Amino acid sequence: MKIVSIVGARPQFVKAAVIGKALDKFSEVEEIVIHTGQHYDENMSKIFFDELQIKKPDYNLGVGSGSHAEQTGKMLIEIEKVLLDISPDWVVLYGDTNSTIAGALAASKIHLKTAHVEAGLRSFNMRMPEEINRILTDRISTKLFAPTQNAMDLLAKEGLSEHAYLSGDVMFDSILFYEKLAEEKYSLNEITDLNEFYLGTVHRAENTDVPERLQNIFSAFSELDAPIIVPLHPRTKKMLQGIKYSDNVKIIEPVSYLKMVLLLKNAKKVLTDSGGLQKEAYFLKKPCITLRDETEWIETLEGNWNFIVGADKEKILERVAVNEFAEQTNAFGDGRAGEKIVAELLK
Repeated sequence: MKIVSIVGARPQFVKAAVIGKALDKFSEVEEIVIHTGQHYDENMSKIFFDELQIKKPDYNLGVGSGSHAEQTGKMLIEIEKVLLDISPDWVVLYGDTNSTIAGALAASKIHLKTAHVEAGLRSFNMRMPEEINRILTDRISTKLFAPTQNAMDLLAKEGLSEHAYLSGDVMFDSILFYEKLAEEKYSLNEITDLNEFYLGTVHRAENTDVPERLQNIFSAFSELDAPIIVPLHPRTKKMLQGIKYSDNVKIIEPVSYLKMVLLLKNAKKVLTDSGGLQKEAYFLKKPCITLRDETEWIETLEGNWNFIVGADKEKILERVAVNEFAEQTNAFGDGRAGEKIVAELLK
C-alpha cells in the first residue's frame, strides 16, 4: 500500500511526523512525502525534517512564494504529475494551506482517495484564505479526520458526517513527543538569558498589513510586566518600519520548532495570532491571548485558557492580567490520534 503525505508549510511538517511515526509500524506500507516548497527558507522547512526526525521528502516541488492563485496553480500542476506517476492508495492532506487545497484538487480530479487531517474547523471568516481552503478540502475529501467533537458537529451541519471520524488532534500527539525531545536537545539559555518572559508571535496579514493594528499590538507588548520574546519572520520584520515599541520587546530571528516548544514551555503566557500556537499553549497549560477576532479552536476558550482580543491594546493588557483558570478537559483526544488515523486508512 502507498500513502502519500503532502506538506508545504511549517505546521504541516509537525502533523505529518505524527502520521509518519504511526505508519512506521507497518512494513507493508510505503509512505511517500511530497513537499510543495510553499515555505522554502532554511528555518521554515529543511531544518524541520532533520530536527523533528521526519522522513525526508521524496519529492520537493520548489514552488516557493507568490500570489494565492500563482502558488496554488503551480502546485496543482506539479502535484498532479507526481500523483499520476506513483498512483497512491491514499493522499493525506493536513490543515488549511494552499498546499492542502492544491493536493485535494489534484488528487480528487484524478479519482484518488484523499484524507483530510484536521477537518471540520471553521472560523466563519471568509476573508481568511485558510477558511476557503479548509471548506473546499472538506467538501471534496474521501475521509475527514476531525480533531474535536465540535469539528464533528460542524461537519454534520454541512452534511459531511458520513465521511467523518473523530480521531483527536495530531498536534496533541506531537507536543507530548516533542516536549521531551526539546528538553533533551536544547537548554533555554541557548535561546535567551531571560528567566521570566512572555512569548509573542505575529504573522497574519490582518495584523501585519494594517499599521494601526500592528502598532496597537506592539504598544501592548511594550507595557507588559515582563519582557516579551517575539520570533519574527523577515516579512513581518519589514512591516515594523514606523512602528514604535519599547526595549521590553525582544525581537529574535525565527526559531526551530523544538526551540519554540522550549520557549513556550518556559513562558509566562503566550500572545499570538497563530492557530497552532493557541493549541500548543493549551496542551502545555500556558495561558494564551489570541491577537485575532475569532478562533477555530473554541475548546481552548474554556476556563480562561485562551482569550480573543483582536488588536485592542486595552483588552490585551486586561486579559494578560487574568490568573484564574479552570481544569482543562480532554477535548483534543488522548494523544493517540496518529494511530487512530492510520488504522482507519489501513482498513
